[in-house]
Amino acid sequence: MKHFTAAALALLIVTPARADVLVDNVEGLTPDGKGGIERFEGFLIGDDGRVIEVYRHGDKRPKKVQYQVDGKHRVVVPGMIDAHGHVMETGFARMTLDLSATKSLEEALSRIAAWAAAHPETPWILGSGWNQANWGIDRMPTAAELDTVTGGKPAWLTRVDGHAGWANSAALASAGITATTTDPAGGQILRSAGGKAPAGVLVDAATALVEAKVPRPRPEDRDTALGEAQLALLASGVTAIADMGTTIEDWQAYRRAADLGHLRIRIVAYAAGIDNMTLIGGPRPTPWLYGDRLKMNGVKLYLDGALGSRGAWLKAPYADAPETKGLPQISETQLGNLMSRAAIDNFQVAVHAIGDAANAAVLNSIDELSQTYKGDRRWRIEHAQIVAPVDIARFGEHGIVASMQPQHEASDRPMAEARLGASRLTGAYAWKSIAATGAPLAFGSDTPVEPAHPFEGIAVAVTRQGADGQPIGGWKPQEILSREAAINAYTTGAAYAMFAEDRLGRIAKGYDADFLFVDTDPMEATPEQLRQTRVLETWIGGKLAWSNAKDRVLPTKAEGEVSPIEGR
Repeated sequence: MKHFTAAALALLIVTPARADVLVDNVEGLTPDGKGGIERFEGFLIGDDGRVIEVYRHGDKRPKKVQYQVDGKHRVVVPGMIDAHGHVMETGFARMTLDLSATKSLEEALSRIAAWAAAHPETPWILGSGWNQANWGIDRMPTAAELDTVTGGKPAWLTRVDGHAGWANSAALASAGITATTTDPAGGQILRSAGGKAPAGVLVDAATALVEAKVPRPRPEDRDTALGEAQLALLASGVTAIADMGTTIEDWQAYRRAADLGHLRIRIVAYAAGIDNMTLIGGPRPTPWLYGDRLKMNGVKLYLDGALGSRGAWLKAPYADAPETKGLPQISETQLGNLMSRAAIDNFQVAVHAIGDAANAAVLNSIDELSQTYKGDRRWRIEHAQIVAPVDIARFGEHGIVASMQPQHEASDRPMAEARLGASRLTGAYAWKSIAATGAPLAFGSDTPVEPAHPFEGIAVAVTRQGADGQPIGGWKPQEILSREAAINAYTTGAAYAMFAEDRLGRIAKGYDADFLFVDTDPMEATPEQLRQTRVLETWIGGKLAWSNAKDRVLPTKAEGEVSPIEGR
């Protein structure tokens, strides 16, 4: 038997790839499949990358295995599953200008100017992540302000939520947007004060006017973006992700990577609308491909926008903008028709709904469609951020999955209070109330809107506080979750949401051996320790996929057959 310590992993030489691996001497914890957490000390992985047996204190280990990993009492948890993210956008955000850390408009403009100077060869200045709510200004930025730092080159910068974009004058001219351009259905061109000239920010459906003129990424750009996204996800302990809004170009990039053995994370795709759904899946969802690395489950539909850009569809006007209730992207009738089109071919339906009117509309459609489409549909509502109290109980009907993102609550709290007013926040980010109806919770990050940091999300879920520890006692503390519930939502709950509860989310017999070595026990750590949890190693399918000692994705099988411990 060969024994390896963590420090020796990088020194392993090429050996036969098929082998049993015993991971032992660990402080292990995993969901028990019943909503709780159970402990273990070791487990055996078969040559198919699945768990053969889990060992607790006093259990006999096999006498002969080909490889053994001495955990040295380090903590092992299942690989985290991000129930809602955007893989390609995460990669492209790492390749373009990132404004997510800017704290003022002046800082943002300075970063834009520096980026433009450092990248004179690019035809457009592209970026994302800005959030005027973090800049201390009660307005959107303008094209005129962007013009001062872009030197006449078109610039298009997506807001952090992906539901608005900031254009300079050159970008507006390229798109032909003038004072006479009408707002498209489901979108808004913000206008200059007292006039009709475009001010520079476009919301929801209006963003397509500029995006149609932005140079399309080349296939090799997509390949690079996927590599960047995988590195970010693996380093954060995310081993599987529901990709919300997959295009045919994205799907082809995933297939190219998998064909070469470069697809390390598990991606469950939800197509960007009906057209991409039929292009990718054809008459039905795909099976698991590439050893459970890739699957297309269903379709992602948009019903409304986001709170930050006032595109979320509300039942009553915005408290801070009484002239609007938001921007529904489609009518309730259109939503029902699209959901029916997907359901008739057994595609799972996931609908983006943030405002209380949007959530009610999705619930209405599910009520109606469930009379026709029987069986285990697992209708998904993505975000479910603002729900009218009268509608909360409806989440427990028809097997609806509440796909939510705890980090949004910490980031959005001051903005949500401004947009709605205190009296309308009873059903805001109401994780515990929705779970109490029997609706499964599936947690994610909405990456790159929030970083794909599941342990930070768990910390928010169990405290309802931001990184600054505010507010004391938590915001609306009646919605605080137990640690068991929060961990389950990032593992078994997220797996259930993507029809993968029989293979992902637990360290248990028959499950894919996706697991993490971390530096903190999430059941014992303080909230701050939990938030600061470091992932030491990420294993997928019983093979080491990422190590913080190297901060890189480890070699794939296409680059040489190596031991299961080194990765392949």
